[in-house]
Amino acid sequence: MDSVDYQILRELQKDGGLSLTIIADKLKVSIGTVRNRLTRLMEDGTVSIIGRVDPNKVGLHAYARIFISVKPAKNIQVVAKKLSLLPEVSFLAMISGKHDLELNVQCRDNHHLIELMERIHKVQGIFETETNMYLKVFKIAQPDLDLVKDLWGK
Repeated sequence: MDSVDYQILRELQKDGGLSLTIIADKLKVSIGTVRNRLTRLMEDGTVSIIGRVDPNKVGLHAYARIFISVKPAKNIQVVAKKLSLLPEVSFLAMISGKHDLELNVQCRDNHHLIELMERIHKVQGIFETETNMYLKVFKIAQPDLDLVKDLWGK
């Protein structure tokens, strides 16, 4: 990746619906350059063009973080794969510390969250869970590309 790729990504972060023509004009490059680079960035998985939905506005009012301990530890990957299939899971990662996995879930309401927790507890290998409700979300953001701008020219 170079500075043109990063500039394309920054423009798309500001407005994912921006036309390739406008991006090309802003960067002072040809539309073909933008199209080819964006195609490559999409094919290699660097970027996906999606619509970000506000969970509250579509009826998902219970947002929680769940820590999960797995026993035996050799089953972490298997448990993670099963959890990743749950439609309520928006984020899933292996973590260090007391627990093995962290997931974020989005549910319609507390009743839905309780139903989800019952399904999670049935997954073979889950030993313990700890759930924290998000009462109010103040920020959800994409990575700030300025944090890696020193890499742009490489």
